Amino acid sequence: MNSLDLATIAVKNFLNMCMNKAELAAKVAERLKVSKKSAEDFVAAFEDVVTQTLANEDEVTIAGFGTFSARVRKGRIGVNPQNPSEPITIPPVFVPKFKAGKALKDTLKAAGKSRGVGGNASSSSSAPASDAPLSASQPSTLIN
Repeated sequence: MNSLDLATIAVKNFLNMCMNKAELAAKVAERLKVSKKSAEDFVAAFEDVVTQTLANEDEVTIAGFGTFSARVRKGRIGVNPQNPSEPITIPPVFVPKFKAGKALKDTLKAAGKSRGVGGNASSSSSAPASDAPLSASQPSTLIN
């Protein structure tokens, strides 16, 4: 990885932008001290294993991190956006689900407190303090 790649990652992290698959692979390569290609292969293999496992209606649980699963979202009646007076039937569909583990939740809770997020919310409640959407000052990570 050259200094331009590191600078780009640093600027994006500073601006709280998303991390893509290539940046994730670069971080994994750096952390494990392996080649970027090996890290890219690892990320691709992880993605394939999780995808195939969910497609087979199984779960992937990583202790402390979370559980990937697939659930059926039941069918419903919706509204045709091109003709709002016309109802349409939306069929049932399998959708991915992720449930964060305790260690991940605790880490994010601590990170939020250090940024002044969360205030005096009860520590025994797992419900968010607010239903407000994430603001630009809150970091997010997206893997493409």
